[in-house]
Amino acid sequence: MKSAAKRTATMIDSATEDFTDALLEGLRTAPKSIPCKYLYDEAGARLFDQICMLPEYYPARTETSLLRAHAAEIAALGGAGVEIMEFGAGCGEKIRILLDAMDRPRAYIPVDIAETWLRTAVKRLARHYPELRIYPTVGDFASPLPWPTRSDHRRIGFFPGSTIGNFTPAGARQFLVGLAGILHGGALLIGVDLVKDPAILHAAYNDAAGITAAFNCNLLARANRELNAYFDLTGFSHYAFYNAREHRIEMHLVSRKAQLAAISGNAITFAEGETVITEYSYKYTVGEFQALAASAGFSPRHVWCDPERLFSVHWLGAP
Repeated sequence: MKSAAKRTATMIDSATEDFTDALLEGLRTAPKSIPCKYLYDEAGARLFDQICMLPEYYPARTETSLLRAHAAEIAALGGAGVEIMEFGAGCGEKIRILLDAMDRPRAYIPVDIAETWLRTAVKRLARHYPELRIYPTVGDFASPLPWPTRSDHRRIGFFPGSTIGNFTPAGARQFLVGLAGILHGGALLIGVDLVKDPAILHAAYNDAAGITAAFNCNLLARANRELNAYFDLTGFSHYAFYNAREHRIEMHLVSRKAQLAAISGNAITFAEGETVITEYSYKYTVGEFQALAASAGFSPRHVWCDPERLFSVHWLGAP
């Protein structure tokens, strides 16, 4: 029998936006911002795993429960011999629910920006599913990627975690238009966080243990580690709130004082109280998201929600 390493296709690296350039561009604009994808280095990925286990953070456990409860129905919708493409694969736990239910899936194509995280997940999956062809791709799934295989087989996209909420609605539509082309006649299974009591949202992004704060602040620590950068890590605080008018959580880093940071010899000034936007997380009603998906070319066909209507999982037919 071949080893797991040999059974798994070679990891394919893809170009991503340069971290230094992204920092300089984002911190020179008003308001200051940093793309949220840079939250997910190896340390950030570990912290996010911890966030998913927190009692306040309902999205991970609610989505997992929905997938388990409806796995057989999802597998029947997908059919036999499908290829599954997962965008933002992470630690690979949710895909196992689908793989266990699916009828002889042909291949699994996970995409994630955190290379170490992805390699670990792929090795684990290869041991559990020795007959499954796995084509991992390291890269930003929101950017054009060199897909590792072309196929005429039915493809099912899997986009869990309500990561679609990190896009603005216009950006989400543009991203979904791209997925509609990639999936050509298949379908997309996607998790979407719902509009709800702001107190629930506030607790989810401001946990008592401070893990989300550490996750947010790790972004500056990463810049210090990886780049020729200097940020005073004691000079910034985590700040997250729900913007009810825009239906989004906003996550910021707040400068606690007037200060100077440096990135590759470039000075960046911060006023006391000035913030850096590190993440948006948009929330939708079921109807709002179905309308958005339809405008991108998908056909909304099934939706599953938990009894408290905290979260939704949608099955969208691709054109």
